[in-house]
Amino acid sequence: MHRERVSENVFWFQSEVYAQVTAGVIVGPQWAVVIDTLALPEETLGMREFIEHELGVQVRYVINTHYHADHTWGNCFFPGATVIGHAKCREFLIEHGIPSLEAARKQNPNLRQVKIVPPHLTFASGELTMRVGKKNLVFSQSFGHSDDGISVLVEEDRVLFAGDSFMSLPYIVDGDIDDMLASIKKVGRMGLENIIQGHGDIILRGEIDAAVKENTNYLNNIKKAVKSAGKRKNVEEYLEGITIEECGKSRVYLGGLAETLHRRNLRSLYRQTQGE
Repeated sequence: MHRERVSENVFWFQSEVYAQVTAGVIVGPQWAVVIDTLALPEETLGMREFIEHELGVQVRYVINTHYHADHTWGNCFFPGATVIGHAKCREFLIEHGIPSLEAARKQNPNLRQVKIVPPHLTFASGELTMRVGKKNLVFSQSFGHSDDGISVLVEEDRVLFAGDSFMSLPYIVDGDIDDMLASIKKVGRMGLENIIQGHGDIILRGEIDAAVKENTNYLNNIKKAVKSAGKRKNVEEYLEGITIEECGKSRVYLGGLAETLHRRNLRSLYRQTQGE
């Protein structure tokens, strides 16, 4: 697990095992707020060890940017903490997370200690704010990757924990491409110092404009490609021939997982356009 100090009392963690998934912590004088958990129990427990023993505080709140397993299945390793998320995050974790975990346990014995803990405190519209020491956190909706996505802005530092609404490769299979475009463009207008992506490395201030442009170009390119596919006889073959590089991204992103995600984006977007 990688770890880095982003600004005063703000830290970032990144998995070395699964898809460069990220998490964070904002530390107050008496307690801390965790933003997302990591994919594997031992990584999340490593975060907790650092927070409790190196930083010397307990975790009072855990924020889930969305319901997907690699960001939420570590909630249970912060007993006593209040979990916060979008109202749909709670709904989706109960509806999808519980059966998904049951199935995953059959394949991975390490997940036996995992328990689904849905958000205790939710919001469905507008913004939610929280004060942590000298930091003001602003939670707002960031849809596109999923229908329950939120982002967390550390207002004083202009650091945004964007969740999976901002990634090295936008991924829309469980979301909506137009919502994703709107979320990315909103990020570009926020005047940020850093973007903490849900997966991938930290984006610095001088890199933000280029990252926003690259992500919006990619999404617009796959929209055009899928529109062209609808006019073809052999749709599957045509979609298979649309390379990630032609759409403006590199297959080396996310530890080489980007190519697979690109293929899924194309197939999912085509199905959505066909009303399936």
